[in-house]
Amino acid sequence: MQPIKFGTDGWRGIIAEDYTFSNVRRAASAITNYVLKHEDSRRGVAVGYDTRFGSRMFAQAVAEVLAAAGIDVRLSNDYTPTPALSFGVRHFGAAGGVMITSSHNPFNWNGVKYKASYGGSGRPAI
Repeated sequence: MQPIKFGTDGWRGIIAEDYTFSNVRRAASAITNYVLKHEDSRRGVAVGYDTRFGSRMFAQAVAEVLAAAGIDVRLSNDYTPTPALSFGVRHFGAAGGVMITSSHNPFNWNGVKYKASYGGSGRPAI
């Protein structure tokens, strides 16, 4: 099993190669563990997604992992630009946010971005 390494603004991969439901759940599990250890998990986590292939389903998988650990989830009901997710984290006072997107990468890529409780990208130590 290949390690998942978060870079400057999350983890990205090619859909159906390294970006799979199994790996997205692994990334979500790591985020869940971080939130439970270092944030007030009672504040919940916001989850958003873009228009890429499967993004909504990947976001639902992330939400399921968070919810299984007892974390309240605010899952977007439609496509969400990344800045809107960051705003939502701040607006709702969430413990963090997860955005399913690969930003500027080609269409066959997707990714998981973690937004910290301040709405910005999580620090590398996270």
